Amino acid sequence: MILELLRIVLLIAVLGAVFGYLIRTIYNEIGIANDNEWTIMLGIFIFIFVLYRNKLQFSGWYTGKGREKLPKRATQCLTIIAALLILAPVF
Repeated sequence: MILELLRIVLLIAVLGAVFGYLIRTIYNEIGIANDNEWTIMLGIFIFIFVLYRNKLQFSGWYTGKGREKLPKRATQCLTIIAALLILAPVF
C-alpha cells in the first residue's frame, strides 16, 4: 500500500511537471500569455487522474479491491473538462 501511494505521488509530480512544462513552452512559443496557470495545472491533474484510473492503476503493486476503470461517460466528461481547462488561456 505504501509503495503504491509513493508511486502515485511520483507519477503526479513527474507527469504534472512534464506536461506543465510542455504546455507552458508551447504557449510561450505561440505568444499566448498564460496568466491563469492554475487552470492549466488543474486540467493536467484531471487528465492524470483519468489516465491513472483507466490505465496506470492496473500496472502497480496494489491488488486489493476497488480497482476498476472509470465509467465511459465519466472519462469523456473529465477529459473534455481537462482539455477546456488546458486550453482556457487561448480564449
